[in-house]
Amino acid sequence: MNAESLNSKSAAAAPKSPLVEAARTVAAWGEMIKFSHSVFALPFAVLASFLATRPAVPTAGQLGLIVLCMVAARSAAMTFNRIVDATIDAKNPRTAIRALPRGLISRGAALGFFIGASGIFILAAGGFWVWFGNAWPVLLSPVVLVYLCLYSFTKRFTRWSHLVLGSGIAFAPVAAWIALNPATLGAPAWLLMLAVTFWIAGFDLIYACQDVEFDRGAGLHSVPAKLGVAAALWTARVFHVLTVASLLGVGWFGGMGAYYFAGVACVAVLLFVENSIVSSSDLSRVNLAFFTVNGVIGLLLGGLGIVDILVK
Repeated sequence: MNAESLNSKSAAAAPKSPLVEAARTVAAWGEMIKFSHSVFALPFAVLASFLATRPAVPTAGQLGLIVLCMVAARSAAMTFNRIVDATIDAKNPRTAIRALPRGLISRGAALGFFIGASGIFILAAGGFWVWFGNAWPVLLSPVVLVYLCLYSFTKRFTRWSHLVLGSGIAFAPVAAWIALNPATLGAPAWLLMLAVTFWIAGFDLIYACQDVEFDRGAGLHSVPAKLGVAAALWTARVFHVLTVASLLGVGWFGGMGAYYFAGVACVAVLLFVENSIVSSSDLSRVNLAFFTVNGVIGLLLGGLGIVDILVK
């Protein structure tokens, strides 16, 4: 055996850096729960918090509980989805690289994380009762968790799973409103929920176009699999028109000003771009539409909406 072979084997057998291993572990968990996707709906929950407490502003403690509740609930729901879909994901070339199918995270570890995230969500919801005298969040928390987890099964029996996903995530602004000031819950809160529902359902339709052939072969339901990519993309466009209309309704009924409506105008332009860069003959820019454009939409509208409230 030559020296080069010995050196190669020694390098392979050498212990890996703890920092490298830690980074890989964090990356695997981050990929599984898609932590970065919290940027989609979190700004709307924060915006709802400022709308609900006008003319005052939410306290740091209230905002902290809102953020903790949302991140924990979303992490629990995403982990549950990965557990339920692990076998399906392993068969789909696009999703076979995910952490559970590759064995980077065990099913037991994922289940433990789901239980832990669910517990954190319920405890954080209970914080509104303990510190602010509002029991509604903790009373509704199990219902919210069940509905969020229901999405994981819907693709097995209905093509409209996109709307279930959208409405589950879109409950975040309404939940924030209920947590901070349930007495003022009204049209702006429900219209904001409607806007987020159609927004997320629309871009989920675009994203689902990548799996048309696999879904058909696996007997899974989705609008693209049932009606085709072209029809799905047109449905996404209709949903995004409804998103903008709902956001205008939030501004009208919520008495918002120029900053907010400028944000809505920007959202309309970005949604136009999002729907323009994909077509039934070219889905190569789906990830650009899904991740980049939608991340900007959430941050931009949430930020300008909060500024609008604060400057009044």
